[in-house]
Amino acid sequence: MKGYTYILICENGYYYTGSTINLQKRLSEHWSGKGANFTKKYPPVALVYVEEHPHIGIAFKREKQLKKWSHDKKKALIEKDFVKLHELAACQNTTHYLKNK
Repeated sequence: MKGYTYILICENGYYYTGSTINLQKRLSEHWSGKGANFTKKYPPVALVYVEEHPHIGIAFKREKQLKKWSHDKKKALIEKDFVKLHELAACQNTTHYLKNK
């Protein structure tokens, strides 16, 4: 069964990331205040990003991955700024082997 991973921008400026098998139904739930607790408290302003996947399991894994990303990294993905996305994906740990070359 096909699945979707999506990102909403909410009224507080934060991103909400989710996954579903029925995107239109899920968005309707968010807009009407019947979606996730986060979007009940901070209503969505706009759908800003969508990925379609061949199986809901893949969409769910992608959701979990994106939820770990920083706000700036999600913003780079949404804006298709792949150079910045690559920079933000680099290890920032000062002990990383590439930092000690």
